[in-house]
This record gives sequence, C-alpha cells and structure tokens, in this order.
Amino acid sequence: MKIFRTVFALVCLVLAFVAVDAYADASIPPLTARVVDETGTLSPEQRSALEATLKDFESRKGAQISLLMVPTTQPETIEQYSMRVVEQWKLGRKRVDDGAMLIVAKNDRALRIEVGYGLEGALNDATSNRIIHDTIVPRFKQGDFYGGVKAGLDSMMSVVNGEPLPPPSRRTGETDGVTGLLPALLVIAVVAGGVLRAMFGRLPGAVLTGGVVGVIAWLFSGAVVLAIIAGAIALAFTLAGSGIGAFAGGRYLGGGSGGLGGRSSRDIFRGGGGGFGGGGASGRW
Repeated sequence: MKIFRTVFALVCLVLAFVAVDAYADASIPPLTARVVDETGTLSPEQRSALEATLKDFESRKGAQISLLMVPTTQPETIEQYSMRVVEQWKLGRKRVDDGAMLIVAKNDRALRIEVGYGLEGALNDATSNRIIHDTIVPRFKQGDFYGGVKAGLDSMMSVVNGEPLPPPSRRTGETDGVTGLLPALLVIAVVAGGVLRAMFGRLPGAVLTGGVVGVIAWLFSGAVVLAIIAGAIALAFTLAGSGIGAFAGGRYLGGGSGGLGGRSSRDIFRGGGGGFGGGGASGRW
C-alpha cells in the first residue's frame, strides 16, 4: 500500500508539471525588426515596405512604432500578452516613452494597440479604439491583412506626427552611416596608410591617415564624435604597421562578408528603453 501511495504521488506530480507547462505563458519573439510576423501572413515585399515606412518615421519623428503578428496569445488575453511584449521590447525613447505597438493575434481574431506613456495624450484610448474599429477591422473582415495593418500603422503615425516630441537624436542614423562605411574606411586606412607612411614616415603618415579617414566619416555621417573615433582607429591601425601588403594579400578584399563588397544591409532594430502603462485599445474581427 505504501508503494502504491508513493507511485500515485509521483504520477500526480508529473501531471501537475504537465498541466503547468500546458498553461505556460506564450513565448515572446525577440525584437529584431520593426515588423515581426510570426504567422507568415505578410510577404517579404510587404514586410520590407512596412519596415521602410516605420524606419523613415522614426528617423523623422523619433517615436518607435512596431507591428507584431502572432498566431495566438493563449492562454493569456491579448492585453496581458501585449504588456509583456512591450515591457520586454521597451519601444520608444527612454524618459520620452514614445513607443507604440500594433499587435495582431490572427487565430484569436484579436488585435490591440499598445501605447507608451509619452503618447497617451495623442494616441489615447478613444483614438486607438477608432483606428482599430474604423480602419483595421473592416479590412481584416475582408481578409486584407496587409491593407489593414498598413492603414492602421499609417493612422497611428499620422496621430503621433501631430504630437510635440523631442527631436530625434542622430544616434540611429549616425550608427547606420558609419557601420555601412566601415569596409570602405578600412580599405582607405590600409591603402592610404601604406602610401602616406612611405612618403612621410611612420608617425606623420599615421596622423595623416587618421585625419583623412576622420574627415570622410564626418562627411558621410555628420557625427563629429564618430568621425574622431574612426580617425583614431585608422591612426592606430596605421601605426600598427598594416598597409598595402595586407590589403593586396586579399585579407580585406576577399569574398567574405568583411570585404568592401560584403556590406550587410540588415537593419537590427532595438527598443530605446521606453515605458508603457497599459494605455491603448483592443478589438476583434
């Protein structure tokens, strides 16, 4: 009898673990882009178009708006799940809290607009509700999911565009510009460093190389600090003795992704540390 009770207790424990796992919270996808579609609803072209629009809006206004499409939020409600998402993603600028998210749970036929603290005055509950029911839901009912999310995001951006927000910092644009220039700046540092060292000597040649690279970085990025950093790296690189020989050996112009032709155009998106308090609206279709 004692053995039976022990086995029974173990079975109950296993069943309890299974039950807890079955009702575990839905997983949150990592934030790698402004448009995250876990349902496969949007085509690559549609995702790219939405991504470009949201990126351009952020560069002009500063606010971060994103789209998340998931199959389901069960066992949670869409309100519970969306709050967990924005708390993890932290859309919007820190202390400005100008983030917003449109989330669609396709199999649940539910959607929600989640609004950061800093946008609750403009993209308030009533406005969010109107965007959902007047703009998005009618298109969803017709099976036009791309048209629905595009129109919804356009309406959200239109509302946020009228909100007085701090101007966007140049951080994102500066980083993108210099990152894209890195292969070219490396090639310039190698070639110019080798030539200028031969002409003027090791230290003067390194200083001139750093100046050339710094000016080029400043012209293309408009960021003085990053230009100084790029110039300093080029100076140190030239002083280290790397020159045309390393370049000609194919180390930097090879077929790998580090070469001049290997620039990656992928835009890795990150939240800016914004906060959310549950403002927004939900709906169904």
